[in-house]
Amino acid sequence: MDVGLQTEKFDGFGDPPCVPVGTIFHDRKALASANVHRPRQAGIWGKQDEEAKSIVVSGGYPDDEDYGDEIIYTGQGGQTEGRHTHDQELTRGNAALVNSIASGRPVRVIRGAVRDSDHAPPAGLRYDGLYRVEEHWSQKGVSNFLVWRFRLRAIDTVAKIVSPPPPQDGSGDESIPTPSGNPRPGRRASHVQRVIRSTAIANWVKSIHQHTCQVCGLRILTPTGAYAEAAHIRPLGSPHNGPDDSSNILCLCPNHHVAFDFGMLTVESDLTVVDRATGKRTALLTVSGHEISQEHLRYHREHHALTSAG
Repeated sequence: MDVGLQTEKFDGFGDPPCVPVGTIFHDRKALASANVHRPRQAGIWGKQDEEAKSIVVSGGYPDDEDYGDEIIYTGQGGQTEGRHTHDQELTRGNAALVNSIASGRPVRVIRGAVRDSDHAPPAGLRYDGLYRVEEHWSQKGVSNFLVWRFRLRAIDTVAKIVSPPPPQDGSGDESIPTPSGNPRPGRRASHVQRVIRSTAIANWVKSIHQHTCQVCGLRILTPTGAYAEAAHIRPLGSPHNGPDDSSNILCLCPNHHVAFDFGMLTVESDLTVVDRATGKRTALLTVSGHEISQEHLRYHREHHALTSAG
């Protein structure tokens, strides 16, 4: 097919036509001409009402962390003449990256030359392939202003869950002994490092709640039994380093799991659930024997703040 026709039909998502991974570009103008990254200055190519198409990792924010197959990326905004002077907002390209989490649509990663980086090119800008945006959160950055951060992982190295055998009982009886858990989820050597998650802990939490959502009380029945999801309050893995134990897990239905992960549901210290879309407040459903960590609930609230704490 004619290269010009391919470029004309390219909608901006996925691998760009005729640009193999590893291609080096002299500058932003060349990137834009090849449809790899259109903006001449912004680090994110994407609109607020759609997914992000690409990002550039070039050392523009000191909060960025680049591990090769995994990137902790700082969103756009908050700077005046190259200095961080105010909080970032969950708008424009930042909102586009959140949309990428919801849809699962991959994002192109371009790396620029960064001093003392093991993963950046020595000069120019390099197309480094497609990454999945896995999660987002807010925190005060090194400049003491709020920033939005995004975890991206190379598609061919997306973490696989490694699980021990599930509990044998699964009866939902509140007398089920609590598994010991894994306070610091380990990692095993492979093509990349992978977080090892304990499915036994998740199954225990779902079982003791009889697979009933702690927010809405919904118990979904399927041909193979009741279904619910285990939601980690403080995410596993760097930089959150949440423990894989029962105090860090809620039993939720799929809808409320998604809302919780996106920060649209938060839980107050008195276990009141706050729906940030509607303002509705309800009591979190609890059972005896499942203690929920106040520390992890506070971490979740702080890392989904829309403005910085005073």
